[in-house]
Amino acid sequence: MGWEVVILMKKFKIFVNFDKEEKWLNEMARNGWQLKGKSTRYRFCKGEPEDTVIKVDYRVFNKRDAYEDYLMLFKDSGWEHICGNRSCGSQYFKRIDESSDSDIFSDLSSKAGRYKRLSNVWMSLAMCYLTIFISFCLSNTIDINALLHPKLLYYTPGLWERSGAAFWKAFLIETPIVLLRGFIWYLIPVFFIAFVIFALLSEKEYRKMKKVTIAK
Repeated sequence: MGWEVVILMKKFKIFVNFDKEEKWLNEMARNGWQLKGKSTRYRFCKGEPEDTVIKVDYRVFNKRDAYEDYLMLFKDSGWEHICGNRSCGSQYFKRIDESSDSDIFSDLSSKAGRYKRLSNVWMSLAMCYLTIFISFCLSNTIDINALLHPKLLYYTPGLWERSGAAFWKAFLIETPIVLLRGFIWYLIPVFFIAFVIFALLSEKEYRKMKKVTIAK
């Protein structure tokens, strides 16, 4: 009985530019790393080096039938769907028919559309986090003054008036709790800012491609 050793690798990367993401994935394939999945990280399986073409689309589907029709359209055009699902957005395709086109998009306008869809999703997430943050502040779940003045994250009475051993003992005991509390409180606005930045960068790529489309 033979044994087959499967070598797996996970990589964390963030791309806003689809062309750069595709270039990186194609390089990974040429080095023998085959894309098997993508969530928060890319998942690869070690195999034979492959000189292939990997392309990325961004679409979210509410209905399963529409998603299956979408995949069938690409399959009939010579493209294999290698990872993604109807709700995740990012869809990854590999060309399996050498006679098919070298791109999954027929024109620049449809290619630019994926940036617009991605930008809308990022902005929707940002608005969700903003709503959560405001509701937490209004309900006093998050103390906005403490976020602006970190000393207020410490609840020990008279801590900052103490000195010497009395100060350091109380400070060191409470600091782990403060770090946890502060991390959770700061996490929501940090996510909001990050999603807004991603949305603006995606919108910038969309507008750049639309200008090229109009110029042509």
